Amino acid sequence: MTTVAVIGLGAVGSRVARRLLDAGHDVVVWNRTRARAAELRGLGAVETATPADAAARAEAVLTAVADPRALWAVTEGPDGIAAGAGASTTVIETSTVGPPAVARLASLLGPLVGLLDAPVFGNVAQVEAGTLRIFVGGPAALVERWTPLLGVLGTPMHVGPLGAGAAAKLVANATLFGTLGVLGEAVALADGLGLSRDTAFSVLAASPLAAQAERRRPAIEAGRHPGGFALTLARKDAGLVMDAATAAGVDLRLAAAAHAWLVDADGAGRGADDYAAVLTQIVGQRDRRR
Repeated sequence: MTTVAVIGLGAVGSRVARRLLDAGHDVVVWNRTRARAAELRGLGAVETATPADAAARAEAVLTAVADPRALWAVTEGPDGIAAGAGASTTVIETSTVGPPAVARLASLLGPLVGLLDAPVFGNVAQVEAGTLRIFVGGPAALVERWTPLLGVLGTPMHVGPLGAGAAAKLVANATLFGTLGVLGEAVALADGLGLSRDTAFSVLAASPLAAQAERRRPAIEAGRHPGGFALTLARKDAGLVMDAATAAGVDLRLAAAAHAWLVDADGAGRGADDYAAVLTQIVGQRDRRR
């Protein structure tokens, strides 16, 4: 079995560490808030004082953090991962941070430390079930070496050289946020035109949005979106999509609209809710104008 360090124990990272422990790996953990490591310590994980200490103990270091700034905080400086990683270490970046952050990390680690960008795609339930999609960028030999480890978490897909994983995640997220935006606007339009909800969802069931409409209807009608993937992080991810599009010279008008809805929902105080709370923001717009 492998000694794996998991850096960042939020909703995803804590569950990643749990799955690795259940699979029999030796797991080393670090989190800025120590209380989040308590349950994992009870299951056999070893907590370290710094990310550098964790990296020095591990063969593979998985980062699961919120955004590029959080990645810099755990990788750079005397206590960062780069200070503890050596030639026998592979850093596997599983967060959604975008290609520029991956390039910065590669420059920091240098050519001797292995690096894969492998952002995960899925929800908390899929982390727990080990059914994530994982978009992996990096050299083929290194991807092959770590595919069994990543297979504990889901299905790895080698999408190209270093940075391609981060790019692929933005492409996937663009479809996800766009779909939520279109669904919310379709329901809002149905409300505005006087269709009943039953009729509206029957129509949507015959549309390309069928699966999302069926999945999201209970939350739309309840107006509650607890847990899951925080909307404030979805706003960050949608912003990364827009930054990448601007850098590539690509006009993404629908993605820009989806991003704008997420910004509005975050500004309305829904940031801690599941990202699908953007649907309530969209569908409830007429009520707020009355």
